[in-house]
Amino acid sequence: MTNALDSDAIKIIEARHHDPFSVLGRHLKNNRIQVKVYLPYAETVCFSHNGAALDRLPNTDFFEYNAEHEQLPEHYQLSWVDKSGYKHENYDPYDFGVQFPEFDQHLFGEGKHWHIYQKLGGHLHTVDGIEGVLFAVWAPNAGRVSVVGDFNHWDGRCNPMRSLGGSGIWELFVPGLHAGCYYKFEILNRNSHEVLLKTDPYGQQFEFRPNTASVVINEDSYVWEDQQWMSDRVRHNWLHEPMSIYEVHLGSWRRDHLGNFLNYRQLAEQLVDYVKDMGYTHIELLPITEHPLDASWGYQTTGYFAPTSRFGTPDDFRYFIDTLHQNGIGVILDWVPAHFPKDNFALARFDGSALYEHEDPRKGEHRDWGTLIYNYGRNEVKNFLLSSAIFWLEEFHLDGLRVDAVASMLYLDYSRNENDWIPNMYGGNENLEAIDFLRELNSVTHQQHPGTVMMAEESTSWPQVTRPTWTGGLGFSMKWNMGWMHDTLAYMSQEPIHRKYHHDQLTFGMLYAFTENFCLPFSHDEVVHGKGSLVSKMPGDEWQRFANLRLLYTLMFTYPGKKLLFMGCEFGQGTEWNFNKDLDWYVLDYAHHKGVQTLVKDLNHLYKKHPALYQHDFDHHGFEWIDCHDVQQSIISYRRKTEHEDLIVVLNFTPVMREQYRIGVPLPGTYTEIFNSDSGYYDGGNVGNGAALSEPTPWMNQPHSISLTLPPLGGIILKL
Repeated sequence: MTNALDSDAIKIIEARHHDPFSVLGRHLKNNRIQVKVYLPYAETVCFSHNGAALDRLPNTDFFEYNAEHEQLPEHYQLSWVDKSGYKHENYDPYDFGVQFPEFDQHLFGEGKHWHIYQKLGGHLHTVDGIEGVLFAVWAPNAGRVSVVGDFNHWDGRCNPMRSLGGSGIWELFVPGLHAGCYYKFEILNRNSHEVLLKTDPYGQQFEFRPNTASVVINEDSYVWEDQQWMSDRVRHNWLHEPMSIYEVHLGSWRRDHLGNFLNYRQLAEQLVDYVKDMGYTHIELLPITEHPLDASWGYQTTGYFAPTSRFGTPDDFRYFIDTLHQNGIGVILDWVPAHFPKDNFALARFDGSALYEHEDPRKGEHRDWGTLIYNYGRNEVKNFLLSSAIFWLEEFHLDGLRVDAVASMLYLDYSRNENDWIPNMYGGNENLEAIDFLRELNSVTHQQHPGTVMMAEESTSWPQVTRPTWTGGLGFSMKWNMGWMHDTLAYMSQEPIHRKYHHDQLTFGMLYAFTENFCLPFSHDEVVHGKGSLVSKMPGDEWQRFANLRLLYTLMFTYPGKKLLFMGCEFGQGTEWNFNKDLDWYVLDYAHHKGVQTLVKDLNHLYKKHPALYQHDFDHHGFEWIDCHDVQQSIISYRRKTEHEDLIVVLNFTPVMREQYRIGVPLPGTYTEIFNSDSGYYDGGNVGNGAALSEPTPWMNQPHSISLTLPPLGGIILKL
């Protein structure tokens, strides 16, 4: 035994050695096997197979043993007694070879490892029949990385990790650990020698906030029962199918009688009944990716591979999706690759350097949100985000992702002052790396998971957002029609007497309606930050405000494009959305609120029943103006059609009942009113038509015409 400590041993003690495997574990020295163990909490250490004691180096927690080769088994176990007298037994982590395959390292470095989440992080792992957890993390600029957790007193001296060289990956197999253990990574900044404590970027479960440790999970424990849905989805052509989306914030949809969160399983049972009854085809979840701050609504994500523990475990979330799928309801997740928060425990300056973000704040920071911007040009960062997208689609069977804040990714000068941004290599304001990332994101997800949708929240006139990448597009399935939403709400907020001066806000959208695959969103963004609720935006007395809201929804459900409505809007919640409490369900005791809810339910079922309302949402064959010029009376009329069905929509945006209002129709016959937003069922005034017989009087460039009674602030749908 050598009593002197060499420099390598001192570095181990001081937790600053970049290659602990060169010191610890089994080594051949002078034709003998030498075993070195560093156990800060041990009093005595011996081998389990023969009881031979290891010698403590004086005044240290180093233990050493020299032996003939044949005296040690392939993987030796150590038995030790800690300072409190408790006995422990386990295999030596430093007696195992490299577990992270070179092929996976190479793919990750190329930015092409779609399933890297199966390798990086903390995963149950077996080596030569010995069970434990394999930890791996990307931290290329670290001087030392240790895994710390409830299994080693959160002490970075106990389990320093092995560096895998140029890949920047560190790994360590810790035998004897099981699902449920908590862990983080302790990282030594190579330059400043600052010690950082970080959660696992690839962690698949986290502690309940405000705690932030990652949790090792059993990844194969859930048995799915949605095989029929998944099989049908591959063959599903969402372009020509109905899609009506209910946008939900799980923390404030409903709570229990004490005001506590419902868990994923409770939400599954209650939400599926409600959504199914209301006739929605999909729900869209505000981000449930793990996040520290409730008030961010999930948009400041720290766990890109973990459903938030606020509502339960990953398997509980799988049950949530499985239940919805078995009831014919799709699930879309709001996903945020545009920015991430500066929290010290998460991705910001992860290894002491600007690893996931840009070093220069002119490229690496969103001034508006106080968040950091991903470096999309770095392969490993791009791979992190791409594999996150694949993770949600594959591991949780999600049916699509709504990509948040795409405009902020596309433009280098997005919401920046003149001298606060850096042009691209051609001198322009386009973020070329982000464009490449988005194209690859959409190509990979559509290729790996056909039938899923990728939806862009993109608020500018960037061309070809929903056109194929091979034609120069970004490759998204759909884009939120923010222009239509803003114009429509601006128009509806006008007093009816003034609407004739704003008529173009109703009709302008049709000039670009088929340039992209649009979704019509009345989302959470329209009912927060002092904007009030949708019904509060409507002018007039109480009756008029609710009539306006019913008319707005009639326009939305008959206008080309898929539909999205935020929770609470479907029953005309009067107050602005508050994420800290559940919706005002009590208002359904009032007829006008109940009427709006019944109207939305009927519109959903009507929409799904009539192909004319959805089959040609994205091309001009499904829409034709009858009259868009009746400015003085603020009335518009149009056809929604297929080869086999023709519907007539007439909308009156004034509180004046119009009698004997003539519109042109393409064919002779009896036109039956199949929907009326003024119906008494919706707490309306019951002004309507029943049926109208056409006359051979040409009108509005149509060969025939019908005379109608239009309800005040009402919309009707007619079918031949």
